[in-house]
Formats: sequence, structure tokens, C-alpha cells
Amino acid sequence: MTPAASGSGAAVRRDAAVGALRRIAFLLERAQASPYRCAAFRAAATVVEGTDPARLDTLVASGGLADLPGVGARTAEVVALTWRDRAVPYLVELEDEYAAQPEASKAALALRRALRGDLHAHTEASDGSTPVQEMVLAALELGHEYLAITDHSPRLTVANGLSAPRLRAQVAQLAALNGVVEPFVVLSGIECDVLDDGTLDQDPDLLDDLDVVVASVHSKLRMDSAAMTRRMIAAVSNPRTDVLGHCTGRRLTGKQRPPSEFDAAAVFAACAEHGVAVEINCRPDRLDPPHELLQVAVDAGCDFSIDTDSHAPGQLDWQIVGCERAVAHGIGADRVINASPPATLLARTHGPHGLSG
Repeated sequence: MTPAASGSGAAVRRDAAVGALRRIAFLLERAQASPYRCAAFRAAATVVEGTDPARLDTLVASGGLADLPGVGARTAEVVALTWRDRAVPYLVELEDEYAAQPEASKAALALRRALRGDLHAHTEASDGSTPVQEMVLAALELGHEYLAITDHSPRLTVANGLSAPRLRAQVAQLAALNGVVEPFVVLSGIECDVLDDGTLDQDPDLLDDLDVVVASVHSKLRMDSAAMTRRMIAAVSNPRTDVLGHCTGRRLTGKQRPPSEFDAAAVFAACAEHGVAVEINCRPDRLDPPHELLQVAVDAGCDFSIDTDSHAPGQLDWQIVGCERAVAHGIGADRVINASPPATLLARTHGPHGLSG
């Protein structure tokens, strides 16, 4: 028999149930579990959060939680156990798997603690799995001070890239969200496709209005080295480009893809010359640049951005992977632009510089 659904007690139990569902989703996302399974727990969390605590108490007592839309047998079990202040075996199992990961080095942990935010993240507006609010909530829980929302640009139709009107609408949405979550800062951004000639796939005037522009090659990845080199140098020479994203385009798992071929010394020299940070992409299926190219970027004098390229909230926790790769090459926080506070970061990028921090 459940406790009486009175006052704040029932609301606290509801919050605990929502927290358990979101934590399960976070851990599944971090482990790259099936997107459908992750989405099921996040959907259930949203439904439970919007349900009156008294009704939840009744449904727990009657075993009727699965009558709620979007709540299935497994998610109902999580709510019922949490409501009764009992351990959730599935959550315990996931937490144990998380704790069993190899321990990060002290240097990597120190660099991770120095990071203030993440400059490459996607939402459901393009090919991410959740609304921006879910991404921001996870970033806050991880201790970030800011998060750049960098959904895809229009030519990448397979990823539902944002047209100029859709991107302008998103920028307005992020501005409104900033008023709610301050002092946390939601940075407006884009992962802009680098076209065949090196131009950026979005209206230049609109790019000027963004806080962060990540330029990435997504097409014709097998073009010859000389042409790819010209293409990438043109992109990083563009004064609107702030970060060169996943520079080789390689894929290490699933549908694997070899790295693109280009003159790394020339491209990274151009990055250093134009103040464009080289992304250390933390996705387990990318880990881009490869170690040998990462050293070329270090030797060229580049700065770096350690980004997760996350498409779900739990993936924001991948930054430690990039930190390990960075410290292996002697990269300290002084060369990582997202170790800077918001005002310092925005003074470097080519977008609005009006924030204080």
C-alpha cells in the first residue's frame, strides 16, 4: 500500500520517479544503447512529470501505471519501485556497468574538470533525439556553464538540416531559454556543411548572428587529397568558422568509413593562422582526429575544442574520452577553447559578444 498522496510528499515521489527514468535514459544513451529504448524512458519521464501526484498514487496502488500513454511495463515498474522508495534493479545494473568503466587518468580528469562547456551538440530539430531543454538539463547536471546547440545545415537533408527560417526560429527559442536557465548560457550555433568548393552551407548574414560555427565535411569524403585540402583550407579561412569538426570523417564502428585524405599539415597550419580550433571529437565511433593527425595539429600550433558531437543527453558525458586523447599529446586547458568562461569564448568566436561571464 502506498503512502497517502498528500501535499509535497507525493510531489517528491513523482520527482524521484522522473529522476530515475531520466537517469536510466542518460546511462543508456551514454552506452549507445538502442535509441528506441532510450526514447521510451525519456517519454515516460515526460508523461509522469506531467501527471498529477494524486493520480500517480492511485495508479501505483492499483497497478495501473501502464494505462498512462507512453508508459509501458518496464517504465511502470521503475515508477512503482521508486514511489515505494525501493531500489530499481535495472537502474542499479546500469549504475554498476557505469562504475565498472576503466578509470580515467589523473591528467584527463583534471582537464575534464577544467572544461566549461561543449561546443557541438544536436537536438531533435535535426538528427538528435531530444528537445533542447533535455540537452540543457543534462549539461547542467554535468556541471557545464554553457552548451552550444549546433544542429545541421540545410544541405544535409538526411539529418533534417535546418533551413535559414528554421535556424532563425531556433535562435529565438534559445534566446528565450537563456532567460530561464541563466547564469547557464545556451549558445546559438550550427554544424555547417562544408560544400565542395569550401563555402559554408548557410546564409552568411545568418552565420554572423550565431555564437559558434562548427564547419564539417559530410559529403564526397573520398575526393582526392589535393581537392579535399583546398576545400578544407577554404572552409577554415572563412572568418565565420570557429571550429573544424571531425576533420577526417572516419567511422570506427557500425558502417565503418576510412578517413578522408588531405594535407594535414597545410590544413592545420590554416587553422592556426585563422584562429580556428580543431575539434577533438569524443564520439566512440569517430575519435577524430586520429592520433597521428592530432599530433600534426599540436605541432602546427592549433587550439582545440573537446566536443561530444552528442545526439542525446547521455552522450554529453563522453568528454572524458577526448580529454584522454588530448593529454596523450600534451594538450592542456590553455589550448582548449571550451575551457574558457562564456565571455572569453565569445570574445574569440565570430558571433555576438555581448554576454558577460
